[in-house]
Amino acid sequence: MIQFYKKRDFGTFISDSFNFFKLYGKNYFKSYLLINGLLLILMVVVVIFGYRELFSQIFGSNMNGDTYYFEKYFSDNAGMLIAVALLTFLLFMILAIVSYLFPVFYLKRIAQGANSIKTDEIVGDFKNNAGKIAKLCIGLIFIVTPLAFFVMGFSYILIFLIIGIFLIFLIYPTLFNVITFLMYDYFNSDRRFFESLSYSIRAQFSYPNGREKSPYWKYWGGSIIMITIISIISSVFTYIPLIFFYGAVLTSAPDGKFEQNPFTGATGIVFFVFYGISMLLSFFLSNLMYVNVGLMYYDSRTDLHQKVELEEIDTIGINE
Repeated sequence: MIQFYKKRDFGTFISDSFNFFKLYGKNYFKSYLLINGLLLILMVVVVIFGYRELFSQIFGSNMNGDTYYFEKYFSDNAGMLIAVALLTFLLFMILAIVSYLFPVFYLKRIAQGANSIKTDEIVGDFKNNAGKIAKLCIGLIFIVTPLAFFVMGFSYILIFLIIGIFLIFLIYPTLFNVITFLMYDYFNSDRRFFESLSYSIRAQFSYPNGREKSPYWKYWGGSIIMITIISIISSVFTYIPLIFFYGAVLTSAPDGKFEQNPFTGATGIVFFVFYGISMLLSFFLSNLMYVNVGLMYYDSRTDLHQKVELEEIDTIGINE
C-alpha cells in the first residue's frame, strides 16, 4: 500500500508513480476502460477518418491543374466539415474531462484507505461533483487557458532571443503541474475555484508553512522526466507510419494514382492504424503524468501529513 500524505524527493515521485500502477494498475485501468473505452474508440475513429479524408484531399488536389480544387472541396462540404469539427471538439472535451478527473477521484479514494475501487464508485464521484466539474470547466476555458496561452505565446516569441527555449522547458511542465494541482485541490479540499488556483500556483514554489526548501525543482523535474518518457514511447508509434509512408513514396514506381492519393491502399491503412494506436497509447500513458502530479499534490499538503500519521498510529493501536 502506498502512503500518499508524506514528503517525497525527486526520485521517489518517479518510482512511486510506477509502484502505484504495479499495485493498483489492473483495478485502475479496468475502471478507466469501462468509463473511457467508448469515448476513446469514438474519438480515434472520428479523428482517423477525418484526417484520412483531409490528407487525401490535400495530396489529391491540384493534380489536374485545378488550383482551387482544395478550396472547392471545403466549400462543397462545409456542413459536413463543421459537424465533424464540432463532434471532434465535443468528444475531446468530454474525454479530456473524464481522463483528467478519473485519476483525481481514484487517488482520493485510495488515499482515504480504499484498496480496490469499483467503477460505480468513480461514476458516482462524477455525478456527485457535476456542479463543481461544470464550474471547473468554465474556469479552465475562460480563465486558465487564455492565461496559459499568453504565457506560452510570450515564451515562443522570446525563442528569437534564445532565452525563450529555456523558458519553454521551464514553463510547460510548470503550467501542467499548476493545472493538475488545481484539479486535485478543487476536489480534495473545501476551497473554491480561485482559492484552489491560488494554492496550485503557490504550492509550486513553497510549502504551506513557508519554512522548508522550495519544492519547485523536484516538481518540475518529476514532470519533465515523465513527459520525456511518454513522448519517447508515443513517438515510436508516430514514426513507424511515417517510415512506411516515405518508404512507399520513395520505392513506388510513379503511376499518377499513388501520387494523387498516397493514403489509399495498404500504405494508407498502415499509416492510420499506427496513428490510432499512437493516440490510444498517449491517452493511456498520460495517466502516469496525472498520478505523478497527484503524488506531488499530496506531498504539498504538509498540513495533512501529521494528521494522517496520527490517524494511522491510532489505527495500529486499535488493531492490536
